[in-house]
Amino acid sequence: MSAEIVPLPRHDATLDPMLALTAPGMNAVNAVILDRMQSKIPLIPALAGHLISGGGKRLRPMLTLAGAELVGYQGNRHHKLAASVEFIHTATLLHDDVVDGSDLRRGKAAANIIFGNPATVLVGDFLFSRSFELMVEDGSLKVLKILSGASAIIAEGEVDQLTAQRQIETSEERYLAIIGAKTAALFAAASRIAAVVAECDDVKEQALDDYGRNLGIAFQLVDDAIDYDSDAATMGKDRGDDFREGKMTLPVILAYARGTDAERKFWKAAISGHRDGDDALEEAVALIAKYDAVADTRQRARHFAQRAIDALSIFPENRARAAMSEAAQFAVARGY
Repeated sequence: MSAEIVPLPRHDATLDPMLALTAPGMNAVNAVILDRMQSKIPLIPALAGHLISGGGKRLRPMLTLAGAELVGYQGNRHHKLAASVEFIHTATLLHDDVVDGSDLRRGKAAANIIFGNPATVLVGDFLFSRSFELMVEDGSLKVLKILSGASAIIAEGEVDQLTAQRQIETSEERYLAIIGAKTAALFAAASRIAAVVAECDDVKEQALDDYGRNLGIAFQLVDDAIDYDSDAATMGKDRGDDFREGKMTLPVILAYARGTDAERKFWKAAISGHRDGDDALEEAVALIAKYDAVADTRQRARHFAQRAIDALSIFPENRARAAMSEAAQFAVARGY
């Protein structure tokens, strides 16, 4: 990572411009989501609805809608595709909560806690299937290739993260590769397909891909920072979940690299699962603060957010570009 100076985020940045820009389209997207999560098996809409109605930001489908506004698309194909994007994301969340044994999701009991692991996995599979139905209905092989490719990359990223779990020597480069796959790939695909349905040239298509990919990396970096500098009420999940699960996120990677021999011994015991209680978590938080690891993680997030904003420079200044730029600012300034 270069040592360039990255502008500080606007701390008053919000998602409000993005929400206002995409509100009409999101009404149509939500109607598709509600319709396609239905099933004659009552457990399926009950479990899917528990998460879908749980107050998520819906940022990924908003990227598809905002991108369509940015390039002046006048059709409505992007509504079903944005719903497909949200189904992919929701399916991965359901599977993640089972893999991680999570208790909370968006401030509520995780679906696996209420409905059990088998049902949660299977409903995640159902939502993946619905997302592919929506892609096929669109009829574009290019869209299908982009979204199906992203789905495969997400799965690879999750497996890579699983194999890196409790591996204290995980490098920053591998960590960035993991989040580039498990998070940024869907951000990139969600943004890119807007240019595809609008039949834009390759330059605009790549610019939207770059915007989404860099925004996704910034977003995940901040998520990983928040796990060590926020609380459960703010985050909507248990504080220190990543620590207890032995996940090698950037705050830990940096604190371990900068620590003394004694501190590294602590990290090896903690990440391997031998020290994962509340006292150990507090020690981890203190060490991360000592070495500015959260601050530096957020600094790296600002770097990627700026790259996302810069990717939009080929487009004329308009309401959509302003909203998408502010969304990148919000991604790094947020505390939840």
